Amino acid sequence: MSDLLTTNEVQELLHVDRTTIYRLVESGRLPAIRVGKQWRFSRPEIERWLRAQVVTPATQAGASGAQPAEAFPGTGGPALRDVFPVACAQPIQDAFADLLGIMIVVTDMEGQPVTQVSNPCGLYAAIIRDEDALAGCVAHWQQMAGAVSLEPRFVPSEMGLLCARGLIRVGNELRGMVFFGGIAPDEWPPAEAQTAAIAHHFGLAPAVIAENAQGVYRLDRATRDRVLSYAQRIADIFSHMLEDRNALYGRLQAIASLTAL
Repeated sequence: MSDLLTTNEVQELLHVDRTTIYRLVESGRLPAIRVGKQWRFSRPEIERWLRAQVVTPATQAGASGAQPAEAFPGTGGPALRDVFPVACAQPIQDAFADLLGIMIVVTDMEGQPVTQVSNPCGLYAAIIRDEDALAGCVAHWQQMAGAVSLEPRFVPSEMGLLCARGLIRVGNELRGMVFFGGIAPDEWPPAEAQTAAIAHHFGLAPAVIAENAQGVYRLDRATRDRVLSYAQRIADIFSHMLEDRNALYGRLQAIASLTAL
């Protein structure tokens, strides 16, 4: 019986009045069972019913030839930057970047930044003063979206620094990435030839790279391993935030459909 909800509990869940609930029950649109003289509601059935209020209208619209309702946030749905709770996520990202002593940024699966870079290292800050140079970073982030390994691991970036990424998922869909970066590899600063190659890639003078090469984060191997363990954990936090937002959106759609009755 613990999975059976009372009418009052369903009222609180749906945020509608008792009359609306009774009308839905009597019309057969809301699943319920009689226990004595009272209506009781199976929690799993109510949850399935709520999900159906979001999925069914879009499916029916597509079948009738009308434009389907926009998914949220699913395949073909809005861009990550339009649904990602930046106001909540940015302070969390900033705090982790400060605590771990690294750079962090969230991007979509195309490598486009969704949040502001937290705790940018001096070399990164010097490179992106040139607006065209940012495109080189985005290209690398986009390339990492297609990396075979799903588990975070450190790889060299186009700056010669180490970076890693965790994957932000909503259900079975990959929606974005959390990037760690600004970390010096064991052999740093780069040799003259590598400095020239980095400068060429970003369209900068080699002197810009050489002068800012010390502006990076130096972590020993044990600390790097510890930091790496946070990449997917932080991505999972943002995944949960998106899933909660998705669930709230579904409830709001369900409530809107009820108030329109």
